[in-house]
Amino acid sequence: MSSSTSRSFCFDSGCLWKDEMKVTKAKRRNAGNMFVKCSVNTKAQKAEKPIRIGVLGASGYTGSEIVRLLVNHPHFGISFLTADRKAGQPLSSVFPHLITQDTSYLVDFVAWPVSFILRLGLPNLIAVKDADFSGVDAVFCCLPHGTTQDIIKGLPKHLKIVDLSADFRLRDISEYEEWYGQPHRAPDLQKEAVYGLTEISREAIKDARLVANPGCYPTTIQIPLFPLLKGNLVRVENIIIDSKSGVTGAGRGAKESNMYAELAEGIYSYGVSRHRHVPEIEQGLSDAADSKITISFTPHLMPIIRGMQSTIYVEMASGVTVDDLYQQLRTTYEDDEFVVLLEKGIVPRTHDVRGSNYCLMNVFPDRIPGRAIIISVIDNLLKGASGQAMQNLNLME
Repeated sequence: MSSSTSRSFCFDSGCLWKDEMKVTKAKRRNAGNMFVKCSVNTKAQKAEKPIRIGVLGASGYTGSEIVRLLVNHPHFGISFLTADRKAGQPLSSVFPHLITQDTSYLVDFVAWPVSFILRLGLPNLIAVKDADFSGVDAVFCCLPHGTTQDIIKGLPKHLKIVDLSADFRLRDISEYEEWYGQPHRAPDLQKEAVYGLTEISREAIKDARLVANPGCYPTTIQIPLFPLLKGNLVRVENIIIDSKSGVTGAGRGAKESNMYAELAEGIYSYGVSRHRHVPEIEQGLSDAADSKITISFTPHLMPIIRGMQSTIYVEMASGVTVDDLYQQLRTTYEDDEFVVLLEKGIVPRTHDVRGSNYCLMNVFPDRIPGRAIIISVIDNLLKGASGQAMQNLNLME
């Protein structure tokens, strides 16, 4: 989808679309305002009762963003929120900006031909062991890597699950052990998991029970590169990726390297040549190219709260021009609400996606003949995590 510089980006994550199929028509009606919208599947629309959602790990950054999106969702309702170390507390004690959602009360809700009691407000945080999974339809799992496999494999089979950790992203469990330092504890469940890069795997996601939500760096990288590799427009060799992330990408745990004095007024390169997202990125790009791809990837931590940029350097295939790359991206994503190809020459900025579910991107000629530079930006907590997770659950039947 092309975008002009006059288009503004509204950061209201509560603006929701009722039907993914209506996106194109809605774009024309709202040409001047681009809202953060989450599509809702037809099944959810027709449901007589709200879809009941549990959130595991609600006290982390991705968990709080899931909650913020859920409270504005017209068809989803929150049944429980877990945070073992904060059990018994209201979520506002952890995230004060959600204090207006804390008051919990019951009202009679009438939706002919049925009436039922609807609980408004957020429930207090509980421990995972106290969660009643029989009373929910779907779960967002926002727990740390390595803790998710044991919990998910014990969940009831009727649940739809979107896992925001890395525990089910890699199809090859030996790669998981190599990069994450521990054996995979749910190999049978791994075979069932669908990798949830929404715009690329929409049809597979619809039929999934377990969706492995992509990492933030892989999202910024695969969205622009997937169609270019699939179309044989760029070479599989010598792909160089320089990525930069806000500090929330490192999670909420207390770490010396994330302290203000360590991060402020500087840039920190980390995971050089061994970042854990490398096999995930290579897995997706290899699928697109139908050929094994090895990338050069270096991430950097920036002294900003949220936001992510990937600058990607590629060699074009023989006879291919930058205009060909631009047209391929435009054709691929012109009907996708959350992927925006900017007008030629406009440089994407993280400032323009802060608080939104958008991926803005563009492609530029390199000074070296035969090479191109692609720039892609997202909000690492939304399109790079919770926003994309919401897209995926909206799609799941």
